[in-house]
Amino acid sequence: MTALAGLALPKRPDVDETTAATLTSITGAQRRLEAVTPARELARPAVAQVDLASRVLGRASRSPHADEIRAGLSEAAGFAAWVHADMQDTGSARLYYRRAVDSARQADHALLAAYMIGSLAAFEIDADDPLIGLNLLVRARREIGERPPAIARAWLSSLEALGHATARDGMAALQALTTAEEAVRAGERAAAPPWPWVFPFDHAKLAGYRALVMVRLKRPVEAVAAFNESLSSAQPGAKQRGVLMTEVATAEAMAGRYEEALYLASNALTVATMYGSERTLHRVKNFRRSYAGPSSDALRSFDERLHATLI
Repeated sequence: MTALAGLALPKRPDVDETTAATLTSITGAQRRLEAVTPARELARPAVAQVDLASRVLGRASRSPHADEIRAGLSEAAGFAAWVHADMQDTGSARLYYRRAVDSARQADHALLAAYMIGSLAAFEIDADDPLIGLNLLVRARREIGERPPAIARAWLSSLEALGHATARDGMAALQALTTAEEAVRAGERAAAPPWPWVFPFDHAKLAGYRALVMVRLKRPVEAVAAFNESLSSAQPGAKQRGVLMTEVATAEAMAGRYEEALYLASNALTVATMYGSERTLHRVKNFRRSYAGPSSDALRSFDERLHATLI
């Protein structure tokens, strides 16, 4: 025992070149789970990941790996923001988005900062504040520089199209969609999307944005066609599919196809309850509020399900 007492205690290991990659891989795994996992089940792990990255950064603030860890903290905060947005906790979502942007800038990572500003812009557009969203997109483009990767141009242009459509500027929205299409074609030559993108931005994903744009421009035929195209090559995540279904349900109702509209909205309601997505449920409620079709058995059945979900 005396001999053991004389041994030096092991020194707490410092961070090294693998630390930031490990933090990023954890957040990346959470992002992949998000599509099929209720947001409330991910909220605590997401916040815990932000806290963990913050503590690691506190120990490594003077190390040569500090900026990489700040970037990992930014991504963790951005994911926590997305999860809280899905729960309709807008105050927490904005708080974590601001933290994500600040951490990316402190890491001197322009692409990551632009990604987080763009994510905040998408959040504001989704909250029906397109002017703030469009102004944020201008800042994201300024942050990213003059020669961004194709996926960044495609994504930012798609968000811009959605922002203009929400503001009822059809010409600007269609122009932005054209720019996004050109960027998607250019991005097809890239082997893999650059971090922080986890998934490629392809024609199917662009079609999903086009469907949203066409609904807001009150062009139901094109909205339904774009929605079908978005499902042709790859299925979006379950919660995103629920959001798309509510949008296309609105388009079907605009075209007078009320049974189809209620069928899609009912499926979206199933997604909202199955995955605990308040964001999707909010879209379903918006659909019902704007529905101006005739009374029917399908409508009464839909209302009963919706009321049961809210009680």
